[in-house]
Amino acid sequence: MNFNWPYPKTIAHRGAGKFAPENTLASMKKGLEFGYRAVEFDVMLTADDVPVLMHDPLLGRTVAGQGSIAQLQASELTRMDAGRWFGSEYAGETVPLYEDIVRFCRQHGIWMNVEIKPVPGYEQRTGEVVAALTQSLFADEADCNQWPLFSSFQIDALEAARYTAPDIQRGWLLDRVPPDWLERIRVLDCVVMDCNHLHLDQNIVTRIKAEGYGLMSYTINDAARAQELFAWGVDALCTDRIDLLSAS
Repeated sequence: MNFNWPYPKTIAHRGAGKFAPENTLASMKKGLEFGYRAVEFDVMLTADDVPVLMHDPLLGRTVAGQGSIAQLQASELTRMDAGRWFGSEYAGETVPLYEDIVRFCRQHGIWMNVEIKPVPGYEQRTGEVVAALTQSLFADEADCNQWPLFSSFQIDALEAARYTAPDIQRGWLLDRVPPDWLERIRVLDCVVMDCNHLHLDQNIVTRIKAEGYGLMSYTINDAARAQELFAWGVDALCTDRIDLLSAS
């Protein structure tokens, strides 16, 4: 493996999820206001297999109500208020379709780290649908560095995305780096590891980079820690504090 990081180095977490309602069009716009040209967001499926931006599999935190996202039709979910919980000025901000966010980001030159975030039990199907739709949305883009990077904690979702759209690069999301990480990432055929910065040290970073893999880290909200990680060789950081870490 010899993967040279071609993407921006600072990435706005869930759009600008601490400055506007996470995973909404408003959060993408807010990140752009701060100069960010790279975003991370979560995608899951509705009952009718439509990818939408959503982090939680159950209603209640960012969207009022009860029940699973997998039990709702896209036409129902995208009429629900996903902004009022954050602040009254965002009342009426709706759950966006993945397809609409892709179009917005492409229009404004924003690179995307797409976390495939399945409702439990829908891992394979989510990976398949998100990968197939992404492939069709970028069919006119010859520069693969403009394509999104898929990432997921769910192995079945990553494998399904690989099978469906093998040319779209993938990152393995994980909390702690396991002892057998090299064997496992080779089997997954991912080019990037995306690790919790709380469990990274210079030795682990050096080993990952020596094997030629890209390395992202989440969620860094302190400028000194960001500088340390970059000095160790981490390629990119996901952050909530787009006001503290300059877009690069």
